[in-house]
Amino acid sequence: MVFLIDVDNTLLDNDSVVAEIKQHLRDRFGPDCEHRYWEIFEHLFLIAGYADYLGALQLYRVEQPPDPELLTVSHFLLHYPFAQRLFPRALDVLADLRQRAPVVILSDGDAVFQPHKVERSGLWHAVGGNVLIYIHKEEMLDDIERRYPARRYVLVDDKLRILTAVKNVWRERVTTVFVRQGHYAADPVITAQFPPADVTIDRIDQLPEMLAASDAGARLL
Repeated sequence: MVFLIDVDNTLLDNDSVVAEIKQHLRDRFGPDCEHRYWEIFEHLFLIAGYADYLGALQLYRVEQPPDPELLTVSHFLLHYPFAQRLFPRALDVLADLRQRAPVVILSDGDAVFQPHKVERSGLWHAVGGNVLIYIHKEEMLDDIERRYPARRYVLVDDKLRILTAVKNVWRERVTTVFVRQGHYAADPVITAQFPPADVTIDRIDQLPEMLAASDAGARLL
């Protein structure tokens, strides 16, 4: 068996990270800058399918008159204390799971900032370097199986869309665990579009407790 664990809003409070980036842009450059940056960010997300914080900053810079102060935003992003935004006991959860089976970070994102986030948060080290980052991870199941072969997988994520897509392919080979953290998981309009996961928890730190409980643990293992 292999545990596949998402990052943003599953192990790490990414909503708080985004809120602080927005506040930083407003405080340093004003609301117009903050608004335009996120317009570019959303446009890139629609085109590429993943969050590209640095790419949005590059494109915003192209639009603006030369301003050396704008370069400080890159410092803010690259030196952001991601380890302080891990959900409570996130690292303990990973340590507990690793005693049971291999644990793999399975995330979507760009090829620079997302690995940087995983490394600076301490998650990369916590799983012994078992990190996979794709553009659309639900479309990369063959590659996941090749790299981490297993008869059974446990997929933990805050997005029912992804859990449903993987369940439709792997079926009984995967147990899906929905973590109700973050804005996607809290939006009833979004969650109503998909069937329930095999298991639902409110917080990531409940996962070891569930595994310890005989009935719930049997469903996962």
